[in-house]
Amino acid sequence: MREFDVSWNGDGLVPVIVQHDRTGEVLMMAWMDRRALKLTLGSGVVHFWSRSRRTLWMKGETSGNRLTLVDLAADCDGDTLLVRAMPAGPTCHTAARTCFTAPSDGDAPQGFGDLEPLWKTITGRLETGQPGSYTARLAAGGASSTGRKAIEEASELASAALDHQAGRAAGRRVAEEAADVVYHLLVLLAERGVEAREVIEELASRRG
Repeated sequence: MREFDVSWNGDGLVPVIVQHDRTGEVLMMAWMDRRALKLTLGSGVVHFWSRSRRTLWMKGETSGNRLTLVDLAADCDGDTLLVRAMPAGPTCHTAARTCFTAPSDGDAPQGFGDLEPLWKTITGRLETGQPGSYTARLAAGGASSTGRKAIEEASELASAALDHQAGRAAGRRVAEEAADVVYHLLVLLAERGVEAREVIEELASRRG
């Protein structure tokens, strides 16, 4: 079991915030005791302690909407835990995707937060020049290399969009080509030393 400097309260419990690993959305708040923490870390499925029923319980044990553990951390004071997890379905017992929204609230977030680990992977490959890394080889060619590849991938995306419009390609192909564009755009930015946050800030400045 991983070691955490947890400050348990007088009842031997600690509050837990559960966050969707991909979207960053807060899903629920519950409590853990030492057994729940141990089971969560050991099984990879999130467990809690029910204060009302005075018993250990696994999220989704009746509904099937389990929370698969991705990461777990304590806050700076050790008196609150943050669980990052992937939900198998709605988290709230009301069938809402989170305990902080109603079923009628808008669509779920698109998951742009998942680009953070991709950005870190790309910049890490450039920093280390990892042998055999496609990302490192591409960036080694400078702007002419990354720029040419970005143009190539954008052209393939446009072609896929036209094929989709004509009924010759599924939407999945458009998504796959778009993923290539996003990846190569991030490589271009990293190679040029331009932080991805600058792009986000620029987009935010145009909002409205």
